[in-house]
Amino acid sequence: MSQYHKNEPFQVAAPGASGSSRPLAAGADAGLEHLESLVTAIGPSVVAFSGGVDSTLLLKVVHDRLGDQVLAVTAVSPSLSAVERDAAASLARAIGAEHRLVETHEMDDPGYVANDGRRCYHCKRELFRALRDIAPIAAGRALLYGAIPEDFGEDRPGLRAAAEAGVRAPLVEAGLTKDMIRDLARRFGLPNWDKPAMACLASRLPVNTPVTVEALARVDRAEAAVRTLGYRQVRVRHHGARARVEIDAAELPRALSPVGQDGIRAAVRAAGYEQVEIDPRGYRPGGQTD
Repeated sequence: MSQYHKNEPFQVAAPGASGSSRPLAAGADAGLEHLESLVTAIGPSVVAFSGGVDSTLLLKVVHDRLGDQVLAVTAVSPSLSAVERDAAASLARAIGAEHRLVETHEMDDPGYVANDGRRCYHCKRELFRALRDIAPIAAGRALLYGAIPEDFGEDRPGLRAAAEAGVRAPLVEAGLTKDMIRDLARRFGLPNWDKPAMACLASRLPVNTPVTVEALARVDRAEAAVRTLGYRQVRVRHHGARARVEIDAAELPRALSPVGQDGIRAAVRAAGYEQVEIDPRGYRPGGQTD
């Protein structure tokens, strides 16, 4: 499936229009100038666009500098929730960038399905294959993605896939850190400037638990159901018939109250889990490795 739509431009707020007078993180202005110079020199581009704050800022700056010479591409597969897919489309529309949804086929890759610790490498390799397929259609545009410097301090197999595919990471090249990116996104009036990090649905499965479409769909249903209760940062860790639910620390007291627990358990059971545990430690990045 390849769904293409040229979005009608929609005015996002000008820098500073959010009304906050909080100063930018140190170095953000210089980093932004460097980023603008980089993307201008790179020229016509295809941006891997997840809808997270990093790729949104990247798309915004590239579009501001290059206009219709940038194409945003979002990979659609069972590991992407419907909410995230729709949010990415809305953000691209708000920025005014052309946007394409492209189906990727990592589920056909035994290395991805095995989930043996290199799942992200196989996933990103398939994403960048899809981008390479689009690049000739898009007049040979450069391939860009929203990696940030902090990513290089962790075990990120996807970074190797990007290097192999020749995909550039302008935010890294410009030295823009996560704090700088959030501050710049806020000043640009991007609506997701404070959006919590959202890893793919497959990250909810323990290492060496095979990735299946059914498991991903069940996680997606469960997390969507918990969010309808008003919780913003939610992870449903998949353990077969059992779900371990992580809620952000700020929202944890409500989640652990008798009423909160009853509501979460009912929502997650309705999504298909038989047993539901609400983790008293709250949300932790990488919590599935516990």
